Amino acid sequence: MINLKNSEFRELTAYMKTNYGINLTEKKLLIEGRLSNMITEKGFSSFSDYLKFVFKDCSGNEITTLINKLTTNHTFFMREADHFEYFRDEVLPYLEASSKNKDLRIWSAGCSSGEEPYTLAMIIADYFGDQKFMWNTKILATDISQKVLEIAENGIYSEDAVNTIPKYWSLRYFNTIVDKNYKICDEIRNEIIYRNFNLMTENFPFKKKFHVIFCRNVMIYFEPKTKMELINKFYEMTEPGGYLFIGHSESVNKNETNYKYIMPAVYRKG
Repeated sequence: MINLKNSEFRELTAYMKTNYGINLTEKKLLIEGRLSNMITEKGFSSFSDYLKFVFKDCSGNEITTLINKLTTNHTFFMREADHFEYFRDEVLPYLEASSKNKDLRIWSAGCSSGEEPYTLAMIIADYFGDQKFMWNTKILATDISQKVLEIAENGIYSEDAVNTIPKYWSLRYFNTIVDKNYKICDEIRNEIIYRNFNLMTENFPFKKKFHVIFCRNVMIYFEPKTKMELINKFYEMTEPGGYLFIGHSESVNKNETNYKYIMPAVYRKG
């Protein structure tokens, strides 16, 4: 295994923090473990040579590969189920009653391999039922990793993954394909707009604000200052009365944001 020198470690962690907000300063062993074999396979004998190669790559493919290797994308359907129950029982009725043009704007930021936005889309389909066609309920789903976005767009999941959802969902919204895999039906897949997006982008390019933002278990990589800057950018992109959902392992300093605390990991713009 190629050893990661302290100078190389500082260079890499500083780059990831500055450009992507990802804090890896306590992850030296993780970096060595995840990158060493790949670096050797690419023909490099040191992290320094590999990093020079990555930074000079104008296509962006190598930095994408690096990000995919260093970020953990672990998710599953109905993760932190109380959030989805609150979304179904409280948020959707509020949005239905308050919407003037039947336009719901929802953002799954850090969507990983798609389980979160697909879960939201299935809940919405159930909620509106026969009236669904009257509503614009497209969900924007973004992630920094192109690899997981491709998985999400394909919408193919293992039997074990699908077993975590209600049985009638698997019957109604999934099609069985080879090797006991399941594919999300087009009705649900077409509800999601997938985009590659870096949350460290200084100015978010969205023309309209969102009624609901899910950004769960993404900010665990961020330092407090970076996290609060992102939270405040989310606030500016949230419609009055709109909601922010974060991960249960994350927290928001109530003195540094205008969001109102609703319940664990759920906040609302007044």
